[in-house]
Amino acid sequence: MAVIRLLAATALATLRAWTLQALGLALIAAGCACLIALLSWSPLDPSFNVATGKTPQNLLGEGGSYFADAALAMLGWAAILIGLPPVVWGLRLLLLKEEASWRTRFIAWLPAMLMASAALGFIVAPSIWPMRLGLGGIAGDASAWLIHLMVDPAPLLDLAFAGGFTTAAFILTALTCGLRMTHLREASGAIGAGLTALKERFASKENAQDGDDDEGMAAALNDDDEDDDEEDDSLAGIVPERLVPANDASPKNRNERRVERPKIVKSGKKAHAGTQARLRLDDADRFELPPLTLLAKPKPAAETPRESDEALEQNARLLETVLGDFGVRGIITSVRPGPVVTLYELEPAAGIKASRVISLADDIARSMSALSARVAVVQGRNVIGIELPNRKRETVLLRELLSGQDYDTPADQLTLALGKDISGANVMADLARMPHLLIAGTTGSGKSVAINTMILSLLYRLTPAQCRLILIDPKMLELSVYDGIPHLLTPVVTEPKKAITALKWAVRDMEDRYRKMSKLGVRNISGYNERVTKAKANGETLSRKVQTGFDRESGEPIYETEKLELERLPFIVVVVDEMADLMLVAGKEIEGLVQRLAQMARAAGIHLITATQRPSVDVITGTIKANFPTRISFQVTSKIDSRTILGEQGAEQLLGQGDMLYMAGGGRIRRVHGPFVSDDEVE
Repeated sequence: MAVIRLLAATALATLRAWTLQALGLALIAAGCACLIALLSWSPLDPSFNVATGKTPQNLLGEGGSYFADAALAMLGWAAILIGLPPVVWGLRLLLLKEEASWRTRFIAWLPAMLMASAALGFIVAPSIWPMRLGLGGIAGDASAWLIHLMVDPAPLLDLAFAGGFTTAAFILTALTCGLRMTHLREASGAIGAGLTALKERFASKENAQDGDDDEGMAAALNDDDEDDDEEDDSLAGIVPERLVPANDASPKNRNERRVERPKIVKSGKKAHAGTQARLRLDDADRFELPPLTLLAKPKPAAETPRESDEALEQNARLLETVLGDFGVRGIITSVRPGPVVTLYELEPAAGIKASRVISLADDIARSMSALSARVAVVQGRNVIGIELPNRKRETVLLRELLSGQDYDTPADQLTLALGKDISGANVMADLARMPHLLIAGTTGSGKSVAINTMILSLLYRLTPAQCRLILIDPKMLELSVYDGIPHLLTPVVTEPKKAITALKWAVRDMEDRYRKMSKLGVRNISGYNERVTKAKANGETLSRKVQTGFDRESGEPIYETEKLELERLPFIVVVVDEMADLMLVAGKEIEGLVQRLAQMARAAGIHLITATQRPSVDVITGTIKANFPTRISFQVTSKIDSRTILGEQGAEQLLGQGDMLYMAGGGRIRRVHGPFVSDDEVE
């Protein structure tokens, strides 16, 4: 059904475009016919005022001669405005530029003709004018006669009235043809700037000629000698510099306003500590965190491939042209280059719908010769983001993320290094706040590499006493390399039946943790660990009063003090690399266990990271989606899969190799480029 609706929508859109173009051709033909009839008018042709049997000289024949005579008699040469607006409207419809204010155009059309006719009525007709009426026809003569009844005729007064009517006619004609006041202001500003520059040039010439010193006189004479040779060059240097397109008319420098380079991320403590000699001490053992030198070192900033500001500016102008070809009016206000894609922020004109621009993603990619294009609304701003891939893709490495300041977070957080956003800033996420993560993506999209980077993000900053792992890998390929590390609660689980047992154990441990937290009267694992740590630091013994029964004689309750032998509880992260394989074996049982953990395990410090390469509704059920508000989608095959995992399209337009869409709990979606980590780094 979805395919049928999509085909129907495409057919309707194509039919609508053809209809608009046919209407545009009809308007152009009608407007050109009116103009040809008026321009080929002859006073000797047969008309309502001339009875003759001669063949009409009008290019449109007898019908054209009758129309031209009637139009000129009514409006004079203002009748040109009968044919001009339809031609402009037809051209706009051929370019598929929809008009949101047709009513305004029609309302302004007749007043524009009347104002132009009134302006011509104050101009004295030359002796060669063959009509008894003036240049403005009946409407122009009537306007002049009415005004002269109220005001005594005077040459200066007639000139003022003619100027006023001309200005009104010009504004109304501009509105009729679809020009905005901003366009008029920009055009007048450009003309004024050119006239001012010419005035300054001539003034400088006069000052140079009037100078008393010999150098000034020589310069003036030299200017006079070279006037004939340099006149064209001087005018070309003055006027075109200001007669730029309307989108470029801005008081700010366009390059400075548009291109916004990403800020340099400051390195954290781990980057400066080369061997990372700091130890994490625990009561039971001594554990040293692995140094960052085990990871691949990123290239210096000077060696990373980056596009120049000139190339980005050229792409922005080309994108504006492409959007204009599809009938989308607006300007590119900002360009934000990133490591993999560049974000072009489009500020659309009034009346342009965001859904219309989003539907043009494939056409924009084709016109820009890009692999793909993603279009989305930038939340909180009146712009639409258009993301186009860079010609040279920059590789994001895990060491670069782990050495940043934003990775040095408190130990009670499960910080995951997700990658870099489209502006090049590091993106970190706290798994404890998510509290669970759902990942989807096709084979080769970078899903397994992302899981490895998340696991390494935990291993490089948390000891086994702080975080334990349960790794479930039905594919028996991706997570087996972690077998034997001290963070594992159990060897890597590869069989679906054993995976069910592991999830059941996690549910029982969650319930046991809730009982322990209930004894201390705390609400979550952070409060529990803080209470236990303070008690050990002060040398105290945790205890609580427990009612054991009632006194037989008095009936009063009997209380006893129970000593609590409690230890700090580590976080437990359960990683499932392929959810689809487990759902095929025992779908209902797996769904029930995952649902129970997702609903209740957050306060107990147990968190889930599940991934699948088949984001269909039988794998990612409604129950699972409801309990996983935080989701990541890598490249998928269709819009349907993107809507299944994220609730909207866009994931099918990703570039693969770690390119992802990250949806936090609030529903806001960010594009992130995941880091690359090799097998040697993992080992």
